[in-house]
Amino acid sequence: MSRIVNVAAAQLGPIQREDSRAIVVKRLIDLLRQAHSRNAELVVFPELALTTFFPRWFVDDITQADHWYETNMPSVATQPLFDEAKRLGVGFCLGYAELTADSQRFNTQILVERNGSVVAKYRKVHIPGHEHHEPDRPFQHAERYYFTPSNEGFGVWKAFGGRIGMMICNDRRWPETYRVMGLQGVEIILCGYNTPLHYVPDPSQDPLQGFHNALVMQSGAYQNGTFVVGVAKGGLEEGVDGLADSSIIAPSGELLAKTTTSDDEVITATCDLDWCNNYKNTLFDFDRYRRPEVYGRITQQRGSILD
Repeated sequence: MSRIVNVAAAQLGPIQREDSRAIVVKRLIDLLRQAHSRNAELVVFPELALTTFFPRWFVDDITQADHWYETNMPSVATQPLFDEAKRLGVGFCLGYAELTADSQRFNTQILVERNGSVVAKYRKVHIPGHEHHEPDRPFQHAERYYFTPSNEGFGVWKAFGGRIGMMICNDRRWPETYRVMGLQGVEIILCGYNTPLHYVPDPSQDPLQGFHNALVMQSGAYQNGTFVVGVAKGGLEEGVDGLADSSIIAPSGELLAKTTTSDDEVITATCDLDWCNNYKNTLFDFDRYRRPEVYGRITQQRGSILD
């Protein structure tokens, strides 16, 4: 039985502060239709796909930022996206800011099947940036102020005929992210991101943003025998230039498709999930080759300890 999934990465260009949900959802629907016209069954949108990247501004009263968050999904504003996806028979993955009924704030991604059913929700684990206002910065990266790190971990769900996992932006930089899902037999990992090209704490990394982005996702794919779909919101957004370079990566670590612009753009790839077994059953046969008894430091300590 064939286990082929046609996957689309639906990159977004900038979303400016004044852009309404309705404007953004229309763009998402346009990308969804483009992907459907290329026979895509699963469309992956970026992190915080419904708004500008609001953690670049700091507010003393966080409730002043409530309008950036979603309290329901689907909401009235996003229902047209869900309706069109169901009509077309296309599933999708969407990143957004979530405000729960008990006032918790998460950076969230949702996975929706082709029949419109919600398969899973993932909340970002590795929250980067800072918790307090740093006025000397040219722009803030106050994610740790706006979002709580999730303790739910990295799930893998049966969907689209395979085993699907999710991660968000900074999660992709941490090898543990991939390995926890790899240990659950993940076959496609879906990742949305917003990555500024200027890294304020160490500008020497600026010219390496694209290299580092590719490095971590391609190595994570190869070392765990899984497809990885990384999708950006890029371009010049509210004066901050963001990395694009959305890509679809094979279990071999090879690039199958990559965007060429920093605007709204769709790329697609045909993903044969059985390809994963070429790596899961050979070099990365975990049951045969892993040595968890010597990896204790990974879970027993947090920071570096210099003996």
